[in-house]
Amino acid sequence: MKIGLYFGSFNPVHIGHLIIANHIVNNTDISELWFIVSPQNPFKTGNSLLNENHRLNLVRTAIEGETKLKASNVEFKLPRPSYTINTLTWLKEKYPEHHFTVIMGSDSFQNFPNWKNAALIARDYEICIYKRPGFEINNPMKANITITEAPLLEISSTHIRKLIAERKSIRYLVPDNVKEVIDANHYYLSSLENPSKK
Repeated sequence: MKIGLYFGSFNPVHIGHLIIANHIVNNTDISELWFIVSPQNPFKTGNSLLNENHRLNLVRTAIEGETKLKASNVEFKLPRPSYTINTLTWLKEKYPEHHFTVIMGSDSFQNFPNWKNAALIARDYEICIYKRPGFEINNPMKANITITEAPLLEISSTHIRKLIAERKSIRYLVPDNVKEVIDANHYYLSSLENPSKK
């Protein structure tokens, strides 16, 4: 089976993430998409991250009832910070019957040459890129890429956290059941955080 791996902090997961995921399983040859919840992204500071198990639960809540979308805690078991190559290697050994494709925006792909073992990922794995305005897709590493025109919403998890901290509504930015869990557990109310992408 061809599995798309959508890596992210999902802090919290929002409608924009879900629209991209749904578009990919509907419009590419990817059979299932797994949200790989990263406990610690090497390019981001961890001080604004909600506990990884809470973030995983929010993703599971968001995709409840979906058969082609899954939430994965694979990176919780691996060394931190979370490097994509380590996750891919572990998954390839654990699920040799599956073919894994990395999903990312064209903004992330611009930074791809800086990833740990990027050349190895480019050689061994397909990369499915969804376009983001202002980020051209150049492929100096000759990675095996496919490009999709996913619908994009200008929503960021950073903005959602800021709204929550300011006691403002996040309705319509996240699924209703995700909002209910965030409200019930008082997530993201502790303090205003420094803006950072996603």
